Amino acid sequence: MQSGRVVFGQMEEVLFNRPAAEAIAEVTQRFDARRVFLMVSGTLNRQTDEVEKVRQALGNRHAGTFDAMPPHTPRHAVIAAAEQARESGADLIATLGGGSIIDGAKAVQLCLANDIRTPEGLDKVRSVKGPDGAMAPPPCQPPTVRQVTVPTTLSGGEFSGISGVTDEQRKLKELFRHPRIIPRAVMLDPAVTVHTPEWLWLSTGIRAVDHCVEGICSGLANPYSDAQALHGLSLLARGLPRVKADPSDLQARSDCQMGTWLSMGPLAGGVPMGASHGIGYVLGAVHDVPHGHTSCIMLPAVMRWNRSANAERQKLVAAAMGHPGDDAADVLDAFIGGLGMPRSLSAVKVGPQDFERIARQAMGTPWVPYNPRRIDGPAQVREILELAA
Repeated sequence: MQSGRVVFGQMEEVLFNRPAAEAIAEVTQRFDARRVFLMVSGTLNRQTDEVEKVRQALGNRHAGTFDAMPPHTPRHAVIAAAEQARESGADLIATLGGGSIIDGAKAVQLCLANDIRTPEGLDKVRSVKGPDGAMAPPPCQPPTVRQVTVPTTLSGGEFSGISGVTDEQRKLKELFRHPRIIPRAVMLDPAVTVHTPEWLWLSTGIRAVDHCVEGICSGLANPYSDAQALHGLSLLARGLPRVKADPSDLQARSDCQMGTWLSMGPLAGGVPMGASHGIGYVLGAVHDVPHGHTSCIMLPAVMRWNRSANAERQKLVAAAMGHPGDDAADVLDAFIGGLGMPRSLSAVKVGPQDFERIARQAMGTPWVPYNPRRIDGPAQVREILELAA
C-alpha cells in the first residue's frame, strides 16, 4: 500500500466571495491586530480606489503601505518592504495583489523575525536539505508578525508555506520555507480581480492548471491530492474561457479562484511538481518570463515528453478538461491557444542559444528531480526545450 503524509499548514481560515476591504477589516479585528501594514499592487493603489477602501476600513489600525514589489520578488524589494514594515511597528501584514507580493510578504515575515536587513542576509533563512534529503527551513526564529492575503491572480502561492524570491545578482529563483509563512487567512474576492489585466489573470490561471496537472501526473500522486486537483482542473477548464468571453462574469472568476485553491492540494499532500515547474523557475529568473507564461509554454511540451511514463495518468487530465480519450498534451495546447496565451519559447524571445544554460540550471531546481519520467541530466531537459521551441 502507498504511504504518504498530508501537511495541513498553519492557515486558520479562507473567506470566499466577500468584498476585500470588508474581509480584511473583519479578519484583522478577529486577530486583534493594531498595526496593519499593507503590501499591495502599485497599479491597484495608483489607478483604483480598492486599496483606499482597505485603508478606510482599517481606520487607525492602518500602519503603512508598500506598493513597489516588482515581478519575481527580487531580494532588494523584500528588504525594502521589511524595513518599512519594521519602522511602522507592524503586528500584521495584509496583502492585496498577485503572487510576487504574496511571496514578498512571506519573506518579509522571515526578515522581521530574524533581523535581516540586507539582500545577502536572506542567505541565513534560505531552505536547507534535511537529514531525509527533503528541503526544510534552517534553524531560525519563527515569524511572529503574520500575514493575511487577498490574491488578485491565480498563481496559488497564498495557499503554501513556500516563498519564491529571486537573487537578482545570480539570476536565480530560490525557495524559502517555514510552516508559519503561510498566510493566517486568505480572502477570495472575485470582484476585486476585474482590475487584473486579462493576460495576467489567464496566464496565472494556466499556472494553477499546471499545479493540477503536474500533481495528477506525478508518480507520487495519492487519492487526497487527486480529489482536489481533478476537481480544481475541471473548475479552471470551465471558468477561464468564461472570463475571457465576459470579464464581468464574477461567478466564473469565483470558479477560477476555487479551482486555484484546490490546485494546491497536491503540494499539501506531499506530491511534488515536475519539469514544467522546474524549467519555469529558470525561465522566470534568467529571462524574466512571467510565471504564468512559463506554464503556458512548458506544460504541453513536458506532457508530451512524459507520455511514455504516465500515459494512464494523462488520460485523467484530458477527461477532467472535458475531452475524454483525447491526448492530454493536445488538449492543453488547444486550451492555452484558445485563451490567446503564448505557446512557444520563441514567442517569449527564448531561443536555442539559451537552451544549454536553461537545461543546466533547471537540474538544480527542486522539481526536475521529481519529474515522473526520470531526467538524468541537462541533455534530457534540452529535449523538452526543443519540443517547446
